[in-house]
Amino acid sequence: MTITETETPVETCGTAPVVDAQPPLGPTQTVQAVLEKLFELYPHLFGAEFLPLKLGVFQELMTRHPDQFERTSLKSALGLHTRSTRYLQSVAAGNKRHDLEGKAVEDVAPEHVFLSVLELFKRRQSRTKEDLRPKLRTQLIAAFEASGLPRQDYLTMVQSKDETANALLLEALAEYDQKLARQEALRSAFQSSGKSVKEFAEMYGLNPREVGSMLKPAL
Repeated sequence: MTITETETPVETCGTAPVVDAQPPLGPTQTVQAVLEKLFELYPHLFGAEFLPLKLGVFQELMTRHPDQFERTSLKSALGLHTRSTRYLQSVAAGNKRHDLEGKAVEDVAPEHVFLSVLELFKRRQSRTKEDLRPKLRTQLIAAFEASGLPRQDYLTMVQSKDETANALLLEALAEYDQKLARQEALRSAFQSSGKSVKEFAEMYGLNPREVGSMLKPAL
């Protein structure tokens, strides 16, 4: 997945997609025309909800609809679609890739989830003076946990030559380590307290449900 900061997001509200300032890319087709046709043929993928697309969907679309799409304009339209904010949000949320029938077929690669989370952060941060890094760290931690990968394997997969992105990731993992340390300290304190979860939570002014969730491995 190639993500840029300058692309124009595709925005839909249950109707055919609208793209601002789309250039004509084929002898008879524009990006707008292709997106409208994709919406017409596959509203479950290109309509009110955007779902991550299976790998190889471009060639499959060309095979299925050779008379309806031109290669250049279809490729450009799909590129614009997959760089749109709504599409990146779907990827960042951990949704699976879907085939043209709308069936979930495979996970999105961890590095693509990471890039999507990071790109969304850049776009949002550029529009506000609020420091969004705490929210970013929470999202990156969730993405790391969802990957199910050992830390070093995850780092090998997602780290790149972008030192800023690498630094943000390491900040998130440092926060993750602190979270694990707090949970371990809480478990240790609970085990030596002789209290019930409710009593222990009240003793420390904590939410009993949250304490119970953190203590599950120790119960």
